[in-house]
Amino acid sequence: MEIEEDFGLPDPLFRPEIPSRVSRPLRIEVAGQTDVGRKRAHNEDNFAIMAEYGLYVVADGMGGHASGEIASKMAVDTLHEFFAATADDPERTWPYKMDRAKGYEENRLITGIKLCNLRIYEQAQRNSKQRGMGTTICTLFAVEDGVYIAHVGDSRVYRVRNEQIEQLTEDHSLLNDYKKMKKLTEEEIANFPHKNVIVRALGMKDTVKVDTRFEAPRAGDAMVLCSDGLCGPVTDEKMLEIVLNAPDLPTASHRLIENANENGGPDNITCVIARWIE
Repeated sequence: MEIEEDFGLPDPLFRPEIPSRVSRPLRIEVAGQTDVGRKRAHNEDNFAIMAEYGLYVVADGMGGHASGEIASKMAVDTLHEFFAATADDPERTWPYKMDRAKGYEENRLITGIKLCNLRIYEQAQRNSKQRGMGTTICTLFAVEDGVYIAHVGDSRVYRVRNEQIEQLTEDHSLLNDYKKMKKLTEEEIANFPHKNVIVRALGMKDTVKVDTRFEAPRAGDAMVLCSDGLCGPVTDEKMLEIVLNAPDLPTASHRLIENANENGGPDNITCVIARWIE
């Protein structure tokens, strides 16, 4: 299945209506950083801060022959391309039908991620060395009345509010599936042999299910997007401590990555932190 580069596809695809826009009551400050870690030869993570669209992304690639790096970069680049195209001409035909149970902005985010998935999948089918490549993705998309969170895989989004931290995404991982089926002890979780196996990612199939949720941030809230190279070695409690005590977001992101490396740095490490301020 081929997608035209200008997204100008024929019916039965849907042309969404253009919503009215109003100014946001809260401002957002954002910082991000990535690091190869202590064990890997190269970095397969990617992130993007697309402030012009209110879009923030972390992607954790996987696959041999440096294919993971290609997949995560394709995800970031494709999202940027799609958001740029639909910002310049919101009436442009989309490559997927709109889910009428969801609003325009949520559909826009889901469609962009589905397009990322398709392009990565098709690239892998064309190149035998890239077969099996894929990437996780987690995103924030700020809109006039809040923020949409979307993710595929085990990259996470956390919220820090009132000196507490909460994971807002659910890992698409084999470990999480096991935890749903039976109550595992802390020891069983620590010794689980397939912790890094994910059951959903971009590029695995020609279609993908994207999980979304809507949140209404308050002044002072922070959200942390991260790859498992961060949330694996760094506990939720330590993450909370660093975000609360850092003087600014660049320092917070640096300290988070530093702590992951101090705990072994077993994987590439990436985080993006957004904070809502008055």
